[in-house]
Amino acid sequence: MIEPKTPHLSNIEMWQEWKENGNIDAKKQLIEHYLPLVDYVSNRMAIGLPKNVSKDDLASNGVMGLIDAIEKFDYQRGLQFETYASWRIRGAIIDGLRQGDWVPRSIREKSKRIEEAYQILEQKYLRSVSDTEMSEYLNVTEKEFLHMLQEIAITTVCSLEDPIREEESETRLTLLVDEKAKNPDYKIQEFYIKNALVKGIERLTEKERIVVSLFYYEELSLSEIAEVMSLSPSRISQLHSKAILRLRGTLSKHKDQLMEK
Repeated sequence: MIEPKTPHLSNIEMWQEWKENGNIDAKKQLIEHYLPLVDYVSNRMAIGLPKNVSKDDLASNGVMGLIDAIEKFDYQRGLQFETYASWRIRGAIIDGLRQGDWVPRSIREKSKRIEEAYQILEQKYLRSVSDTEMSEYLNVTEKEFLHMLQEIAITTVCSLEDPIREEESETRLTLLVDEKAKNPDYKIQEFYIKNALVKGIERLTEKERIVVSLFYYEELSLSEIAEVMSLSPSRISQLHSKAILRLRGTLSKHKDQLMEK
């Protein structure tokens, strides 16, 4: 990913000094060592956000997430700190965005309306529905539907990176789990979430699956994906929005089913 700066102490020595001896200087070294993670995550999350969202604000919230990760991480469990910290940083940035109410209510309502439409139609037809079918259901033209997708693009950037539960690093897309901490109910819930994601991804169109794969797994930006797929950035943004709204609808349906059990 990004090579952290070389510290005065080795990685393990810094963690030992901080966690076992409460050495504040070691904690400061850890923060400095992993600061590039904040830049990496905040720059990536800035893609697609409105211009009025300050990158400095994203980074400031990200630093708080990094500090939180350093305070809570147990280095003796053999887990990868960079992965754990990345999700904590993302979570802190998302919390900051929510508190700033950066998405107008009208846009949120459109996003919810489209998400519910995907959920209803795909449950009805048991397949991926077309733009034409969505337009007819929403009683808008296809051009208006695509414009709606463009408008709500900013609400889908962080969607799959939201934590499934508060105070945990698990997300809808990547479940970072501690095998020792699981209980039977947790395992059942995790199974259904993974199952729902698999089924949801299977219903995506080929282009939507490629966009999701390149964005979340290969970690390309939307503009880079546009170059790879020879499509305009706005088209990639529309495909990303449709994919995320489909997946959110699928996960919402399975969440409701779990709550009924």
